[in-house]
Amino acid sequence: MRKTAALILLLAPLAALAGCGQRAALAVKQGEQLPPAPFGRAVQPKPAELLTPPTLAIPERSVELRTRSETRGDDPYDLPPPE
Repeated sequence: MRKTAALILLLAPLAALAGCGQRAALAVKQGEQLPPAPFGRAVQPKPAELLTPPTLAIPERSVELRTRSETRGDDPYDLPPPE
């Protein structure tokens, strides 16, 4: 009896947590509207446009390979610990 109760207490939160992962397309509920268009835009963007990050939000990675050893420059923020 105790093993069954313990098993139920263990599986109940896991089952509830599994129900939280719904993956459906985002859409506006019936009877509701999107917030007003941002300043400077005459046309209200669609939900898919709002979810697509602008190019500036996805910076390109700068991979600069070092071909030889170089000494580090002076770091003005490399201060000794306070006494």
